[in-house]
Amino acid sequence: MLQHVYERACQARYLTSTIIATDDERIFEAARSFGAQVRLTRSDHVSGTDRVAEVASVEEADIIVNIQGDEPLIDPDAIDSAILPLEHNQEVVMATLKKEIVAPGEVTDSNVVKVVTDRAGDAIYFSRCPIPFGRQGHPPRHFKHVGLYVYRRRFLLRYSSLPIGPLEEAERLEQLRAIENGYKIRVVETEYESLGVDTPADLDRVTQLMEASLSARVR
Repeated sequence: MLQHVYERACQARYLTSTIIATDDERIFEAARSFGAQVRLTRSDHVSGTDRVAEVASVEEADIIVNIQGDEPLIDPDAIDSAILPLEHNQEVVMATLKKEIVAPGEVTDSNVVKVVTDRAGDAIYFSRCPIPFGRQGHPPRHFKHVGLYVYRRRFLLRYSSLPIGPLEEAERLEQLRAIENGYKIRVVETEYESLGVDTPADLDRVTQLMEASLSARVR
């Protein structure tokens, strides 16, 4: 799975380097076995963003992308679309993705993080609850958050020292740390359907999709 994520991330046009960051020796050795760049980090990080910040502290890139290691079908174009706001606007320090929810059950699923944005496209809030609320006769559009983050390096290196607020603690969502400390997160809409592998059922689903895709290419 990790190799699929790595190889697809390497296809993104705006990434000049792809590095796997882990505190697990087994993952470290697995990454080295397929030729990936890999860094062994501390094991006491509160979040994935904190781990990425450790690696960024010794890298020279101005823009850093945090890609989840459990999405073997990650779309390289989605990565590029999240990077573009930082490429085009020096004032944007962080960006991420959202996808419109089409399956009604995802609106109430607490494992699906929802996001609402302002008119400029910046996040107002992320929540495991259904947001926004729809009054009878006024059904809103709901968007789920796709957990891919892009940071300006100077901001990322400050991130780990930002205090964790009550919203991050309550929701267990690391991106709320930026909002609670007064920073804006630009949110780009995408058609990419995020498929993370968190359970054996998720693994079976992704495996079937990959086998179907391979079979279609062979035909």
